[in-house]
Amino acid sequence: MSLQRRRVNKGDTTESIPQIDNEHDHKIVYDEQEAKLRDNTSVPKLTLMEEVLLMGLKDKQGYLSFWNDNISYALRGCILIELALRGKIRCVDDPARKRYDVSERLIEVIDGSKTGEVLLDESLSLMKNDPPTSIVGWIDLLSGETWNLLKINYQLKQVRERLAKGLVDKGVLRTEMKNFFLFDMATHPI
Repeated sequence: MSLQRRRVNKGDTTESIPQIDNEHDHKIVYDEQEAKLRDNTSVPKLTLMEEVLLMGLKDKQGYLSFWNDNISYALRGCILIELALRGKIRCVDDPARKRYDVSERLIEVIDGSKTGEVLLDESLSLMKNDPPTSIVGWIDLLSGETWNLLKINYQLKQVRERLAKGLVDKGVLRTEMKNFFLFDMATHPI
């Protein structure tokens, strides 16, 4: 089911529960079944990073392709998106930079408080102590793709494994040991 929105006139009397949007001075009515699903505590709430990781997993085998390096950049990008969605960071509103590509716009921290997610908090603390940097710059720094030796420690280590362990803790995945040639490797099938 998807979230359904519709506008209601001020004179319209509706049986559902309206939420008032003071910014535009009109009511937005949400589907009651969607609210019940959202409030259901048996369904774990996943971050964008966890959802992207789940899409990249081979369901039965429980591992990502060894050769897929792009997932690392995608997960770092998801960290930035998740922080923006939670109102922790935003693009700097500089008219001079509007002519640049979106990926080259600068990011600033607007709320440095903890989110409760370890990877997000770790990234936010790095961003809070640094001057505004571009989106691509942060993805490169968090991925360890930098020649700046002073910022080499900005790399987030073992992001895939940490996310997979978090999904195991939430009950979405399970852990199994599989033998790949000479090595035993932990996999996380669904």
